[in-house]
Amino acid sequence: MNKITLLVHCKDRSNIIATVTNFIAKNEGNIVYLDQHVDRDQNVFFMRLEAEFFHDSFSTESFKEDFKTNLAEVFEMKWRIYSSHKKPKMALFISKYDHCLYDLLGRYNSGELNLEIPFIISNHLDLKPIADSFKIPFYHVPVTKDTKPEAEKAQLELLEKFEIDFIVLARYMQIISPKLIEKYQNKIINIHHSFLPAFVGAKPYHSAFKRGVKIIGATSHYVTEELDAGPIIDQGVTRVSHTHSIEDLIAKGRDLEKIVLANAVKLHTNRKVMVYNNKTVIFS
Repeated sequence: MNKITLLVHCKDRSNIIATVTNFIAKNEGNIVYLDQHVDRDQNVFFMRLEAEFFHDSFSTESFKEDFKTNLAEVFEMKWRIYSSHKKPKMALFISKYDHCLYDLLGRYNSGELNLEIPFIISNHLDLKPIADSFKIPFYHVPVTKDTKPEAEKAQLELLEKFEIDFIVLARYMQIISPKLIEKYQNKIINIHHSFLPAFVGAKPYHSAFKRGVKIIGATSHYVTEELDAGPIIDQGVTRVSHTHSIEDLIAKGRDLEKIVLANAVKLHTNRKVMVYNNKTVIFS
């Protein structure tokens, strides 16, 4: 059995769904999921579809070519087709914070995440024992003001060597270079320790504490050249009160970061995110 996931967006017009589903039927496919959304302001149609094919002669590559010629070019679609046989490869970038790393590796080890982790990169050696305990290759790539070009080159070489599909910054405390962002557009996921766009900066919990906030949050988004301004994938909040200290806020925030980052990784690897005009459409 072959299973594919199809993501489509294009200008809205009549008969898109009917044409696509008929195309699946003519290829002897069985649709097991379909969801769509129309952005009325932009007049843009979005759709996510999953289909199963049971005949032995089915070829994902041939299906893609037929879809491109018979549908995508006709409707001027932006589209992607993914096969369930190929698990996406994720590279983890880390520094010294370990909470998100432990959480992702625990989920990965238990089979919760549908992906592969060929390696972990860090600009410090502090968390190498964690990578070793999970038997995942660890690469130390130091980053300083003077060595940024060499570090970027080493990172790119590793990413290309292992054919990485996307990157997760699990509290990686370095600015990602424009070259890396361009190569992995909408494929670098970051977790931000606040509810963007409020309380950005180095000490968001201290700022929130001074304001006497009643909720704190975490935001996971794709990385763009504009710092902390990329398309948002997931967000989470929790309630706080005057009884909580700064340390309480930090602890609650770290719990949120783990959950929100894991949710974003799941959404991305399950092909449920579509980016358009620096915003996301998230399918169920």
